[in-house]
Amino acid sequence: MSTATTLAAKEHARSQSAAVTTPTAPDGITDLTWAETVPGGRYTTKVLARGTRLRLRDVDGAACANLLLYRADAPWERLNTADTVKVPWQAYLGAGHPLLSDQGRLLATIVADSSGHHDALCGTTSLATNLAKYGAGSLHSGSPAGRELFTVAAAKNGLGLRDLPPSISFFHGIRVEAGGQLTSTGSAGPNTEVDLLIHLPVVVLLANTAHPLDPSQEFGTTPLEVLAWDAYDELDSLGNTDPEYRRAVTNTEDAWNALHAPKGRR
Repeated sequence: MSTATTLAAKEHARSQSAAVTTPTAPDGITDLTWAETVPGGRYTTKVLARGTRLRLRDVDGAACANLLLYRADAPWERLNTADTVKVPWQAYLGAGHPLLSDQGRLLATIVADSSGHHDALCGTTSLATNLAKYGAGSLHSGSPAGRELFTVAAAKNGLGLRDLPPSISFFHGIRVEAGGQLTSTGSAGPNTEVDLLIHLPVVVLLANTAHPLDPSQEFGTTPLEVLAWDAYDELDSLGNTDPEYRRAVTNTEDAWNALHAPKGRR
């Protein structure tokens, strides 16, 4: 649809809105703090409180949720993908996996996963890669690159290009072959979900765009559903007993308690 005139741009914007469904709360949840459907080739951002449960759902089977996390009260502390795979001795993301900051603290834990097709090694796409593959990669093109989407999402939170580290992605898997090659394992299909429990207040950046190793030569990314709600009590019932995970929990709780000491002790 043309956007060459103001009227055409308005009609285009309204058609995009009409095509997106409003997510509904899960059973037993009455108050959502975030409910959004992100079309393919679009981004979103939100600040989430400690103890929030964030659910991502691949609606039609071809979403790719590229994710960055920043500590909201200290945004120079951010998701570190190298430590996220190195510290727990596991390159493949799944339930129980910590998403670690560059200070050894837990920004989030994966607490549920019905997909199993994720990636913490490849990062996201760039303008150059999408231009070579799809013929376009700019923000307002039909095949926007993840880096371009993250740049705008970051700017809305006072962050710039230098603040964009490598991201992780959900719903498009990769495997490392015996010779070191990275191979796409694609999607697990429609209606799969990943739940994250947030340990420190975070700025969330999400870019729903094709994975760098997506074998399709057509940009076919489909909608991503995003839900969040308060689940603070779940912070006390995490089942991961690995020593590396428990150390990250201790680091996180020490930082939180230092900033939120009981009244009368400051």
